[in-house]
Amino acid sequence: MKAILALEDGTIFQGENFGIEGEVIGEIVFNTGMTGYQEVLTDPSYCGQVVTMTYPLIGNYGVNLDDIESSKPQVKGFIVRELCDNPSNWRSIETLNQYLKRNNIIGIQGIDTRQLTKILRDKGTMRGIISTDPEFKFEEKIDEIKAYVIKDPVMCVTTKEVIHYKGDGLRVALIDLGIKQNIIRSLLNRGCEVYVFPANARAEDILAVNPDGIMLSNGPGDPKDCVETIKTVKELMGKKPMFGICLGHQITALANNADTEKLKYGHRGCNHPVKDLEKDLTYITSQNHGYTIVESSLDKTRMEVSHRNMNDGTIEGIRYKDVPVFTVQFHPEASPGPKDTGYLFDEFVEMMNKYKM
Repeated sequence: MKAILALEDGTIFQGENFGIEGEVIGEIVFNTGMTGYQEVLTDPSYCGQVVTMTYPLIGNYGVNLDDIESSKPQVKGFIVRELCDNPSNWRSIETLNQYLKRNNIIGIQGIDTRQLTKILRDKGTMRGIISTDPEFKFEEKIDEIKAYVIKDPVMCVTTKEVIHYKGDGLRVALIDLGIKQNIIRSLLNRGCEVYVFPANARAEDILAVNPDGIMLSNGPGDPKDCVETIKTVKELMGKKPMFGICLGHQITALANNADTEKLKYGHRGCNHPVKDLEKDLTYITSQNHGYTIVESSLDKTRMEVSHRNMNDGTIEGIRYKDVPVFTVQFHPEASPGPKDTGYLFDEFVEMMNKYKM
């Protein structure tokens, strides 16, 4: 079946439908990873978004039971240049098309994803619509497209109850803002005992489990919308060692009176170079975010930039001078992407041991 992708600026692409038929409106973003489409699909940070894969052939190794980062796909739609219907991989249990159909996700293939990416880089992230309606008329949908907003995405993806993972080592309270499972696995692999808390958990409830450290996960949306979590982090600052990733990085900065702003088209992919300023080494990182911390808003007496993006110079990490807290914008847990920065989990464990009470 034929399908169209229409952007809010009036640009229309014609292609072919895969996944389910129908219509969906979302924020159109692009991911520059050459692989890892299954982890991308199941990353809660993509809640409310329609993801374009810039690599032209997608689905060639199918879908398996291992490479999932949450319980289901989180994207609203999926855009590819060429869909592979005959995957070749010993772990594959179904095709990407079958997987999206089973999870009620719409996709479009056969469009010029290079042109689409260039438009988004030039004009910035835009809202858009994928539709299989043969009578589709853009002028009838433009107001609905432009009015689209992602409402409370963190509360859509966070856990609804506390989840306990047993371990023999340090106890970590992990605030779930839209967590990827490999964050939990990275802690468990280091022997940690993990309590996963909802995004709206109160500081006193988190401290009640007597954690050795507190983590804030990745997640979707505008960090300024996370008012409750920002308040909680303010109350937790200095009480326990803390480590924040992605949205957790931004929320921690907001809790310390810094500011955030939306990037033109965000950082999404598993090939972003980031420099660790203390080590004087550059790593390739996995990233998925649309916001960044405003450097001029930092309290330089308390906060120092620890990592920097080598493509555009934006802040990729902050260390707090007066409390045992550090945060990064990228994903040290990878999934997908390189594991170059997994050392940050080791640094968090070292910090917890140092301040263990």
